[in-house]
Amino acid sequence: MNAAAQNSSLADSLERMERESWRAWQGHDGKFFDRFLSADHVEVGSTGLATKAQVVQFVGSGACTVSSYSLDGFKATPLAPNVVLLSYHAAQNTLCGAVKVPSPVWVSSLYVNHDGGWLCAVYQQTPDLTPGKN
Repeated sequence: MNAAAQNSSLADSLERMERESWRAWQGHDGKFFDRFLSADHVEVGSTGLATKAQVVQFVGSGACTVSSYSLDGFKATPLAPNVVLLSYHAAQNTLCGAVKVPSPVWVSSLYVNHDGGWLCAVYQQTPDLTPGKN
């Protein structure tokens, strides 16, 4: 398989994994995130930083209700042989208690290959402030 085809196949695989993570988020599936996130995972959000253990616990707690979401514009950028940055646009209708989660957002997920398996090591959302999007 040539490098371009390999990169395309990897990009498709990482996009599938990222979409699965959103289904798991909506379904309060903390066990998915326990498998999906690297041990040294860092989550960067509007309220600060979170570790893998904190993300797994929070997702599984059911504290948030994801009514709907949409994802588009995926782009995979290889940064090193075992590191790929997946970036995309997301919108969601989510409430955590009485607080509405910022939407839409730009997302970056940094994937690292650990012993042949790709895991999410860093996840960050940045509010999309493009006029007319909020």
